[in-house]
Amino acid sequence: MLLEFEKDGGQIMASITIRNLEDGLKARLRVRAAERGRSMEEEVRIILREALNLRTEQGNLAQAIRARFAPIGGVELDIPPRDPIREPPRFD
Repeated sequence: MLLEFEKDGGQIMASITIRNLEDGLKARLRVRAAERGRSMEEEVRIILREALNLRTEQGNLAQAIRARFAPIGGVELDIPPRDPIREPPRFD
């Protein structure tokens, strides 16, 4: 494994080269990346972040849920209608 560092916008970024990767593993990685519309390199970064439990970026809960269900085509939920807001209680 070759490990290199470069500076990108004030952050130090590491580059690695992985040798002797099995052909079957590389093929599965290529398919997984293509299914998600990513490059193999980006897919590996995401796999490493998830495996090491690192947060990729701050987002809101709705974005996180949408991203989680995007690979299966999303989920449509029936949202029930809301009732009008009640009058607050009075303490006269």
